[in-house]
Amino acid sequence: MASQVSGAGAGTTAPRPENPQVSGWTMFAAVMMIFTGITAVFEGISAIAKDNLLVVTRHYAYQFNTTGWGWIHLILGVVIALAGIALFTGATWARIVGITLAGLSLIANFAWLPWYPLWGIVVIALDVVIIWALCARTGHHAAT
Repeated sequence: MASQVSGAGAGTTAPRPENPQVSGWTMFAAVMMIFTGITAVFEGISAIAKDNLLVVTRHYAYQFNTTGWGWIHLILGVVIALAGIALFTGATWARIVGITLAGLSLIANFAWLPWYPLWGIVVIALDVVIIWALCARTGHHAAT
């Protein structure tokens, strides 16, 4: 077993993490998805409750009442938060689901802009960063 002692010799490799798919960017995306999912849930509850937080403005081509938007954000928020939790496993399916849900969230928040423009812009920016983080390669290479 003396040949397995690590040192400066050839053939030594750094120890690999238990799950190489869970990189720093994936963990960042997971945390951001949980955060945006939870805030979307609160956004949805606020819209369903017809809170004074939302201002109903002109009619747009993608018109829903605030209750309809509330349910969309509530359901999407729960699913996004659950997908964010699943990202901690490092599973490829969780990355694909995360990218898909962040894209759906981006579209929903773009359509949500007339009712809550500042938060819509913030979430759109976070969704773009989440998609980038989940698509980025972070230096994990396949074993040769």
